[in-house]
Amino acid sequence: MQYRKFGRTGWQVSDIGYGMWGMGAWSGSDDSESLASLQRAIDLGCNFFDTAWVYGDGHSEKLLGQAVRANPAKKLYLASKVPPKNRAWPAPVNASLDDCYPAEHITEYVEKSLRNLQLETLDLVQLHTWNDTWAEDARLAPALGKLKESGKVGAVGISLNRWQPWNGVKAVRAGLVDAVQVVYNIFDQNPEDELFPACREHDVAVIARVPFDEGSLTGTLTASTTWPQGDWRNTYFSAENLRHTVDRVKALEPLLPQGMALPELALRFILSCRDVATTIPGMRKTRHVDANLAVSDAGALPPALVNELRQHRWDRKLPTESVASKLKKRLTSLLGR
Repeated sequence: MQYRKFGRTGWQVSDIGYGMWGMGAWSGSDDSESLASLQRAIDLGCNFFDTAWVYGDGHSEKLLGQAVRANPAKKLYLASKVPPKNRAWPAPVNASLDDCYPAEHITEYVEKSLRNLQLETLDLVQLHTWNDTWAEDARLAPALGKLKESGKVGAVGISLNRWQPWNGVKAVRAGLVDAVQVVYNIFDQNPEDELFPACREHDVAVIARVPFDEGSLTGTLTASTTWPQGDWRNTYFSAENLRHTVDRVKALEPLLPQGMALPELALRFILSCRDVATTIPGMRKTRHVDANLAVSDAGALPPALVNELRQHRWDRKLPTESVASKLKKRLTSLLGR
């Protein structure tokens, strides 16, 4: 396992971290299997774990707390997220700080997360949605600073809305945050334009989420793939979007070096960017842990291959209003239950 500096915190974190959304409320999750997967990751050297209060209303956090208590001799870095007060994902354009993150709300949910984890300090707390207009609210910096001064939180960050990496640059430049979490993968390369340079300049850590593009970059989707009723991917991957996505994945196949699977290519593309401190694939089975964490030692891709993959950048726009409304309702329901 390889480690990277986590921005201005100075922490050394595993470059392959652990995303825990699937352990909270997804169908098919099994607690014993989840705990076994967490332990396997710890045994292999993974030390960065990303969860959130809304992942099962604290269930994912409680599982992580169990794993931490089972490994008292190991330093593990734990990140969680405060849900927006209005329970809207992503943050509505016109939402105010009072609508989403008044100071007392942030403190309340930090304390809830700490109780779930059975810990006194959380290494990183993130606001689970973000709007850069909030960076101009003079109340936010003191509220976040007070949290750190209290000893309940070591560092603060924000989780940026999908396909809006620019909607966090102000927060970085204002010195508000120690870390940003953003969608970054072979298709979603646009954080490289403005966000990554700003993070580099201000020594802000980058957490790359959705490394497999919601599963498409595992190579397992086809134009006829369906999911169980109620699964949010049925909305995200509309028939048209699924078809376009599968076509773009197929276009990557000629670039695969002999003996390399698509998930490895996807992770190593991210590891080739030194602006990224860690990436957090979701893993619910030990075989996924073994496969994903093994990529750490493989490291960056050859520069020539990275340049070829840059040609596969996909600058996606937000869905049409009707699709966006359905997806927003589904995400809000799934995350908020």
